[in-house]
Amino acid sequence: MIDTPHMRAARWIVLIVPALLLGGAYLSQYGFGLYPCEMCWWQRYPHFVALAFAVLAFIVPPYRLWVALGALAIIASGLIGGFHAGVEYGWWEGVTKCASIPHAGGGSAMDAILATPLIRCDTAQWTLLGVSLAGFNFIISCGAGVAALVLLARKR
Repeated sequence: MIDTPHMRAARWIVLIVPALLLGGAYLSQYGFGLYPCEMCWWQRYPHFVALAFAVLAFIVPPYRLWVALGALAIIASGLIGGFHAGVEYGWWEGVTKCASIPHAGGGSAMDAILATPLIRCDTAQWTLLGVSLAGFNFIISCGAGVAALVLLARKR
């Protein structure tokens, strides 16, 4: 492998971006009580895949393949986020309306079911300047994934 500055940058993007986005998702969930809906979970899965590809890109040839697959996984998460943001903004109907999270408290199963919050996919729990977390995932993930692919395509 020819380890160019572009290749190194692409590798680090594919590692750092999903790690930070997942870290932010878990911080908002466990630190601030913003529980994920079903579509929020769908956005996390490609980031986990991207992290696995990123680790492979540092240790197992063909490095460029792992970086490209990681970048595509990041873009997939961003596209899911874009779809979710559209559902939140009412631009189109979602494939699901809501989901719930398991309750970690003690007591009976019925108490746990009744105490579990219902998280709607069509309502943004938090926004900044009118952009929801799903919208930010779309912007950041698609931008980072495309940037990694562009860097990967560059010659020395």
